[in-house]
Amino acid sequence: MLTKLQFSLSVMLLFACGFLYQFTLKPSCLICYLPSYKSQQGLEALLGRGRSIVFLETSERMEPTPLVSCAVESAAKVYPKQPVLLLMKGLNNSVQLPPNSTSPALSLLSAIDNVFLFPLDMKSLFEDTPLFSWYTQINSSTERFWLHISSDASRLAFIWKYGGVYMDTDVISIRPIPEDNFLAAQKSQFSSNGVFGFLPHHPFLWECMENFVENYNPNIWGHQGPELMTRLLRVWCKLRDFQEVSDLKCLNFSFLHPQRFYPISFRAWRRYYEVWDTEPSFNNSYALHLWNHMNQERKAVVRGSNTLVENLYRKHCPKTYRDLLQGPERSVTKEQGRGNK
Repeated sequence: MLTKLQFSLSVMLLFACGFLYQFTLKPSCLICYLPSYKSQQGLEALLGRGRSIVFLETSERMEPTPLVSCAVESAAKVYPKQPVLLLMKGLNNSVQLPPNSTSPALSLLSAIDNVFLFPLDMKSLFEDTPLFSWYTQINSSTERFWLHISSDASRLAFIWKYGGVYMDTDVISIRPIPEDNFLAAQKSQFSSNGVFGFLPHHPFLWECMENFVENYNPNIWGHQGPELMTRLLRVWCKLRDFQEVSDLKCLNFSFLHPQRFYPISFRAWRRYYEVWDTEPSFNNSYALHLWNHMNQERKAVVRGSNTLVENLYRKHCPKTYRDLLQGPERSVTKEQGRGNK
């Protein structure tokens, strides 16, 4: 009897060792990285749960900056019942995520119930859109602004296919956007493409993708982004200046007042990194675009500085503030990401 028991235990041990050996041979992947309760939820299933909030990282960066983390966390906080997606080009089945040295920001975001990380596969995303032929013929290595251009294209295709709200990774959400179909004014009669939202298959976005290809000019920064949105907006709408803080209606979508996302203009972007005697309430805003593309000085968000941006982090992305921000003695910034504007 003892011999049979020893034999059974030996067989079980061999099976266990074999399983562990096979497990160690498997490459890391997005599904391996996510918590088990999230790994069973595919992208299509998530998008069926309601309007999603979408962020893109079109570089190979695998360590989101505190600003990216804050943008995603704040959206998850404002939209707790909606999926918040971070699509990253660097996430794919060949990526080896070190088991003991994962990105603190990815770990933080993965632990938030309604935040989901997925690979960004541009070729697949552009299928069945006007962007596919352009993408399969372009030589990205010769494109000066490729990270921005590929991001401009990806956001159009994703929101056209699936609907939802796109946000740049330097946008901090502060309250829900009440519109389904909208563009955001950066200034009077000029549209941003850093925040916009539409229901699936909206014809405005299809025309944007057609114009993207027909009038492609990679040498002018913004030509495929905010300039494109503004070109099409002028075709669709009779634009006029905003009156007070009221939005404009254009056929079946809204053109939202600059106060909604751009209460601090790009020329005054440094104001976010200053101490204010009396901080603005932003009562007319849904989110705040921090103009990270302008931050060539690599200004950091520093714990204890009492700057406007530090206080925004403390209030709207408390986990990021607690876990990722450093004090002045270690304030070398890592905010200057290049994946999106």
